[in-house]
Amino acid sequence: MSRVCECCGKGRTLGNSVTTRGKAKYLGGFGTKVTGITRREFRPNLQSVHVTTANGTSRTVRVCAQCIRSGAVKKRIRGVPFKLTKAAEIAAKAGKRK
Repeated sequence: MSRVCECCGKGRTLGNSVTTRGKAKYLGGFGTKVTGITRREFRPNLQSVHVTTANGTSRTVRVCAQCIRSGAVKKRIRGVPFKLTKAAEIAAKAGKRK
């Protein structure tokens, strides 16, 4: 299973992990010094989400959190939402007017 978003294709990126030592100048020190730089890997925040496809079926997809927040992926609706009957709606509206 690859660590890539199935919606936008976001994958791992490489960068540096910088280790510092010392106290910052604005805190009264002599400044921070870099004591080591090692390579590291930034991974996307992938989540397994149940998605409704275009033809109406649902399947599990690994999608990054950014695609979920932006609405690029439509989550599956588990069931039909609860609906009031016409008589109950009229009674509820009459109760609000009082």
